[in-house]
Amino acid sequence: MTNTPSVRYVNGRFYSAAEPRATAMVTRGDTIAWLGDSADAPSADVTVDLDGALVTPAFVDAHLHATDTGLAFDGLDLSAVRSPGELLERVAAFAVTRPADGVVHGHGWDESTWADQTPPTAAELDRAAAGRRVYLSQASVHSALASSSLLPAARGVDGYDGSGWVREAAHHAVRAIALGSLTPQQRTAAQRTALSRAASMGIAAVHECAGPGTSSEADFGSVLALSGQGLPQVFGFWGELGGADRARELGAHGAAGDLYADGALGSRTASVRAPYHDGDHGCGEAFLTAEQAAEHLLDCVRVGFQGGFHAIGDAAIETVLEGFAIAAKTVGVDRLREGHHRIEHVELIDKAMIARMVEFGVIASVQPIFDALWGGADRMYAQRLGVERALASNPIGAMHATGVALAFGSDSPVTALDPWAIVVAAAAPRNPRFRMSVRSAFAASTAGGWRAAAITGAGVLKPGASATFAAWDTPGGVDGGLPRLLPDVDGAEPDRPVCLRTVLHGDTIFER
Repeated sequence: MTNTPSVRYVNGRFYSAAEPRATAMVTRGDTIAWLGDSADAPSADVTVDLDGALVTPAFVDAHLHATDTGLAFDGLDLSAVRSPGELLERVAAFAVTRPADGVVHGHGWDESTWADQTPPTAAELDRAAAGRRVYLSQASVHSALASSSLLPAARGVDGYDGSGWVREAAHHAVRAIALGSLTPQQRTAAQRTALSRAASMGIAAVHECAGPGTSSEADFGSVLALSGQGLPQVFGFWGELGGADRARELGAHGAAGDLYADGALGSRTASVRAPYHDGDHGCGEAFLTAEQAAEHLLDCVRVGFQGGFHAIGDAAIETVLEGFAIAAKTVGVDRLREGHHRIEHVELIDKAMIARMVEFGVIASVQPIFDALWGGADRMYAQRLGVERALASNPIGAMHATGVALAFGSDSPVTALDPWAIVVAAAAPRNPRFRMSVRSAFAASTAGGWRAAAITGAGVLKPGASATFAAWDTPGGVDGGLPRLLPDVDGAEPDRPVCLRTVLHGDTIFER
């Protein structure tokens, strides 16, 4: 970064607590050197006229899967499909564009939005794809539809179903073959697509959440190699039980991310205290004991590494937090808090568990869009859990009010790369009891992501901070220094901001 020229940005508006009236900023190398009035801006190697654009800290997506995201952009998007027949039609139209020996990759189908919620069988996929191998991940990416030729790898594994709808461990077996069919060049191209798209939306850093079953070591290494190469910075988290040493060898930032304590609500595999509401599905799947969670945390403390878990259901979150309590008896609460450990998703959590999150300094890496898509009284969560539990899910505002450190992400491709939509979802949740301010939601989407990677000095605009920011056209106007995002009293929604420029540590990684 030492060869990066100094840059003077003038005629802008800056979202900065340090200099709230600033209209100019100067960066030198990877650091903000000055903020103030354009007329007083010191000289620099380059001058950029912002033409009235709003400049804010850049977004951080705190949970992302780059390869799957890239494949979703370039592949078969099934998120708008509303029936089994429509899904088969989309597969048939897409399959003819793929080689006969290739794999048809698709993502995003959500049977909870269908009148007939019985998905197509493996045999029907075979016919639609004219014999090609087919892998179609459900919206949660915790289950998938697979063609007949992929199923033998999952036979006899937990979650196997001869119909072709495989879950959890069986899904991981099928998924490994589907992703393994990509050449290294195809894999890197998909990752580059994902990161480029992120940069175009004002995202300057992402947390790649990986681990056995989610991806592979080769996939993980590939995306880490792209970090900062004219693209967003990638913080890699490798979730493998007892794998702190291996995570460090792989170049990971932490032994966290997709270390599964349970599955997902969409696939009825999240571990919940009370049985699922829709059918005979029991209480989901529990993949860890409290003792195993404690052993993993102690392993991370030994290595001096950030640890964490994937936990969605209340039973899974309770188990993981009990693991924190067990670990604290060995190393003490203060040392455990120093690790900046994290839990991904944290969807069904009550007041007692929120208090334990605060006690142990656990960061909640959450996805507010989950509530926007599936929350409320009449969507997927209500189908799975019943209305009362659905309305109690994703209490993000309550966690914030109680003092839980938050980091927001998309879990892309589970939800879209759309950071302003994430801010809106947190500020205007389906249950109004869990509202938080736009300003706080924005902080969780920016500074919160850096904090969740144990990085200081980023996520704010002030002299001495990292020169990491985004410039925006704000056709909907500005309110309180940030774009106007929420509907007015008549329900009219303002136009969303448009990213004009994204800068990472002084280097421009996107310019419109």
